[in-house]
Amino acid sequence: MLDLERQYQPLQKELVEALGHVLETQQFILGEHVAAFEKAAAGQLGVAHALGCSSGTDALWLALAAVGVGPGNAVVTTPFSFFASVSAILRAGGTALLADIDPATFNLAPAAVEAVLEGPQGKSVSAILPVHLYGQVADFFPRFGREHGVKVIEDAAQAWGAEWGGVKAGGLGDIAAFSFYPTKNLSAAGDAGMVTTNSPELAERVKMLRQHGMRRRYYHDELGWNTRMDGFQGAVLGVKLRYIEGWNQLRRTVARRYHALFHAAGLAEAGAYPVHGVVLPHEVAGSRHVWHQYVIRTRRRDALRDFLAMRQIGSEIYYPLPLHMQEALKSLGYAEGSFPEAERAAREVLALPIFPELREDEQQTVVDAIAEFLS
Repeated sequence: MLDLERQYQPLQKELVEALGHVLETQQFILGEHVAAFEKAAAGQLGVAHALGCSSGTDALWLALAAVGVGPGNAVVTTPFSFFASVSAILRAGGTALLADIDPATFNLAPAAVEAVLEGPQGKSVSAILPVHLYGQVADFFPRFGREHGVKVIEDAAQAWGAEWGGVKAGGLGDIAAFSFYPTKNLSAAGDAGMVTTNSPELAERVKMLRQHGMRRRYYHDELGWNTRMDGFQGAVLGVKLRYIEGWNQLRRTVARRYHALFHAAGLAEAGAYPVHGVVLPHEVAGSRHVWHQYVIRTRRRDALRDFLAMRQIGSEIYYPLPLHMQEALKSLGYAEGSFPEAERAAREVLALPIFPELREDEQQTVVDAIAEFLS
């Protein structure tokens, strides 16, 4: 699925030097390496403030807490995402309201969100949390936020460099959360995350909340948490930030090759749902997809995955069980059948190998194996 060694080898000297500098300066928590990365990251994303933290999950909590989500506040989000998209809302003390997804993009469906906002629980909604799933921006929600007077919190964990209408993820809503988990397009050497915003007030709150609620050392204004980025991760990310645009362009090339190979093999089917072949992912007009994952849909997904595994071809399911059906989230009050599009996607999606260094012959091997299975 992912070969991190291919990315590491060309950067080995730069990364080792950067880590050595952290040891020499002894700036292990925040410090100059994190500050330099924050400044460069803000410039690359076109936002006023970028604040490093300890993980993407903590970035979500910081963003939610910064805008004031707590008891009595509801947040609308998707049932088809990683667990943290909902658990962070609950951790902040808010209520999670779910809306179904668009079957073509897997992102929140605008009509489904509108129905929640206009429904009986709509008055309790203080924010929308769209997830830019697989590297494609979930659109429309800044407009929804303005129309309904609610905040828009971007879960941009998988979308560094993605765009909508020429604006990069991280600058579309009121505040955004990124993850630098090692599998992400822009990855740390461990856990790390970031919050971005154009609001100086929200930025100040994030800075305070990530350091136990302190604006001055040992003077605590409110209950925060320890979610600071360490100097080693800031140093690693500072190096990799210089290369991410090129890597994202290579991912786009890999995605185009997959498209061409699937069409050449006669496997690609039109429409949102598979019948005999596979439905390919696509880039929405007006957006820039960064292809964190290349996710196909197929009816015999589990059998196909077993078939690929026997041929030593990696694949993954993001995600096999929608959030409303998770044991830990039964308290949300949703039952099976509540979100049919998310539930069907969970039965059909399969992520194929994709990373910047993936070769065309390796992609051909993947497509040939899928063709063999479907024949």
